[in-house]
Amino acid sequence: MQVVRIGLDLAKYVFDVYGVDCHGKVVLRKTLRRDAVARFFANLPQSLVVMEASNGAHYWARVLSDLGHEVRLMPASYVKSNKNDRNDAEAICEPVSRPSMRFVPPKSIDQLAIQAVHRVVDGWSIG
Repeated sequence: MQVVRIGLDLAKYVFDVYGVDCHGKVVLRKTLRRDAVARFFANLPQSLVVMEASNGAHYWARVLSDLGHEVRLMPASYVKSNKNDRNDAEAICEPVSRPSMRFVPPKSIDQLAIQAVHRVVDGWSIG
């Protein structure tokens, strides 16, 4: 009953976790508050953690990678869900097993800072 793949749905305060074993059987469903996420994953064996790509996901990718997990981010357009956090975590976990799945590389702190500067500069238009 070892978790090998985890879908993690990020939100402001409460995160949903959905994990499956090597046979695709559900072995983990949990709701975590933001302050408990790192502690929870620190106590799990190394596994593949998948999240929708977002600014917050890049932060959590760094945290979970530092804990020894393999982290993959996927575009939100690949997640087919009824927009319910619990369903989202499951919908994030499912497509990872497809061989044709494409992922977004996590951005470093420096890359996110440069992106923020570009957004601010692009927002300044001289009219």
